[in-house]
Amino acid sequence: MGLFDDFNQFLEARLEEFLREHPELELQAIEEQLREQEADARRTLVDLKGQESRLQAQILETAQDIQRWHIRIQKVEAAGELKLAAAAREREAALLRQGNQLWGQMAGVKARSQQLETLLGQIATRRQEVKAKAAAQRAQAAQAAQQSPTPPPSWTPTPPPRSPYDPLEEQFRRWETDSELEELKRRMGKG
Repeated sequence: MGLFDDFNQFLEARLEEFLREHPELELQAIEEQLREQEADARRTLVDLKGQESRLQAQILETAQDIQRWHIRIQKVEAAGELKLAAAAREREAALLRQGNQLWGQMAGVKARSQQLETLLGQIATRRQEVKAKAAAQRAQAAQAAQQSPTPPPSWTPTPPPRSPYDPLEEQFRRWETDSELEELKRRMGKG
């Protein structure tokens, strides 16, 4: 596992180094992250609104049940059926507790919805900041490109011709490969 961890750390370090050298790509990565967060938040908000609607329907249904049982209690008490009235009062009390629980759940869902709406506003603001910073970097890069001296059109640097086979290059590659292989063997022997 150590070899993979080392390799992963190496790749992460190279990525961070690359992003430091190319800040415009880092801003693009940040903007993409913000876009994903915004999409996730919107999906969650839609789910919460659905939960809120279902809870409202359940609360309304529970309130109607409470009202029906309250009327039943009044009728059986008027008829002198005290045992039946006591059972109906217990049912009404259970429905009231259920209604209170549903109301609490709905309040929690509403609070989470409000938090998500606030978060969406913050994400939108942050995305605008990132876009503005990226635009400023592009403008700065364009200005720097215009101000940098360009060689006269007649001068064109040409690299020296490379032969397809370079014995020194081949020898050096072999040495690097052997060195890396020996290093891996040493690490695996230790781990």
